[in-house]
Amino acid sequence: MNDAPTVFLIDDDQAVRDAVGLLLRTDGLAVETFTSAASFLESGAAERAGCLVLDVRMPGMSGLDLQQQLRARGHRTPVIFMTGHGDVPMAIRAMKGGAFDFIEKPFQGKTLLERIHAALKLDTCERHRRTQRADAAARMAQLSPREREVLERIALGRYNKTIAAELGISVSTVEIHRKRVMEKLQAESLSDLIRTLALANDEE
Repeated sequence: MNDAPTVFLIDDDQAVRDAVGLLLRTDGLAVETFTSAASFLESGAAERAGCLVLDVRMPGMSGLDLQQQLRARGHRTPVIFMTGHGDVPMAIRAMKGGAFDFIEKPFQGKTLLERIHAALKLDTCERHRRTQRADAAARMAQLSPREREVLERIALGRYNKTIAAELGISVSTVEIHRKRVMEKLQAESLSDLIRTLALANDEE
């Protein structure tokens, strides 16, 4: 699978695909074009890194319909809508639905490029964040229930003696659990522990 950030350009108008595609490729961006929202969904490209650039109005599945489909399937790829003046109310609805931006036609190429680069940067950061969350959750899953209890109290700043009293175990047992927690979470410091715990509990 190609993991390079790609701009997915979706428009039923061949002239738009050609003109915008040329603009993006001239800027050094990887571009893939689609004639419809449905063909984009069927391609599986929504799984890949990048952003979408599409019109609000398209035959068949509209841009708004595609946005809703992507959200329903758990995809968070940034969406930039290109819209005519009469479509602005629809574009505002799209923004409320989580669109990254909308650009009113006619637009300057520089403006579109700036928003696309910002969208690609956001997608890269968000994908990295999701990878970190998944890794933290996987490490947390290795902890026993008791080790998780110890970790939660460590994160609250409890001393070993206090943790021992709260859990009804000895201080030495707390120290053993603490050591295992550090090893399983691959942490070298308290800040590492708290960061991993925060990531594992983070929600989109």
